Amino acid sequence: MLFQFLNENGGHTESLSVSENVSLLFKLYCLTVMTLVAATYTVALRYTRTVETELYFSTTAVCVTEVIKLFLSLGILAKETGSLTRLITSLKENVFGSPKELLKLSVPSVVYALQNNMAFVALSNLDAAVYQVTYQLKIPCTALCTVLMLSRTLSKLQWFSVFMLCGGVTLVQWEPAQATKVQVEQNPWLGFGAIAVAVFCSGFAGVYFEKVLKSSDTSLWVRNIQLYLSGIVVNLFVVYMSDGAKVLEKGFFYGYTYYVWFVVFLASVGGLYTSVVVKYTDNIMKGFSAAAAIVLSTVASVILFGLQITATFSLGALLVCISIYLYGLPRQDTTKIQPSETKTSKERLATV
Repeated sequence: MLFQFLNENGGHTESLSVSENVSLLFKLYCLTVMTLVAATYTVALRYTRTVETELYFSTTAVCVTEVIKLFLSLGILAKETGSLTRLITSLKENVFGSPKELLKLSVPSVVYALQNNMAFVALSNLDAAVYQVTYQLKIPCTALCTVLMLSRTLSKLQWFSVFMLCGGVTLVQWEPAQATKVQVEQNPWLGFGAIAVAVFCSGFAGVYFEKVLKSSDTSLWVRNIQLYLSGIVVNLFVVYMSDGAKVLEKGFFYGYTYYVWFVVFLASVGGLYTSVVVKYTDNIMKGFSAAAAIVLSTVASVILFGLQITATFSLGALLVCISIYLYGLPRQDTTKIQPSETKTSKERLATV
């Protein structure tokens, strides 16, 4: 359906920046897909790191994900350009003929590589529901990076929601929910540390990539191709440095099962899908999606991993869901009040 939607709109994703032009049905479709992908990816990755007997190399999974994203982006760019000749011309001009742009995109590539690998570390040591709630710390990290890097401001309500979110995550981590069906050795502090690194990387890389996107009229898919090319090189280096000897001994795809390939598929499609649907939805919808993903992950963790819900976890998760909703509420722009309007208001007060 995603390809069909892009095709019906001429394939130019950057030409539709106003969400009102998109039907309610498509917005609901986006909300459903974003929610299911986020929840399913977290639970499936957790399953492969705690239940599988032959543990695969997480570094190779991240690398394969980048390769799949690259080919998917090439396919969408081909549909966008309309012909093979235009596709080759676009790649020559914007990718192979622009080494500076590739170097520019290597910065978020390194950060995203670290983030994706930290997600595997976190879900090897934390339950999927705990991870899903704690990972929402990416919101204050992104907010901080937005203020510092893009010179934007946040409303008082947004700052309040940020502190509420931090309080909710603190409650979740204060007495972590335990999974009775998971027998592997876990280190919750290592998992939380990995999430801390991942959320910082998510905030910085996301804002940096947004700044690059808005600095020129280059197609989103060209930028994605530049990003994934750099990402493949970075992740191959990570594989060599982290698991090089083991990969040479056991093979690049050692331990891969249908479940592992499913996780790779979700990471690939989910990452690309999010970069598109964010253009056509608002913050409130994304907030509902994140909150719904937390609920689904919790239910799945109870069923699959025997998660025991605590009072502090429930309260913390509720605060996080509320804070996500509050943070996404539209801001009232008070900066456009004209001096004449202010004067009129004063005259009215004077006459009272």
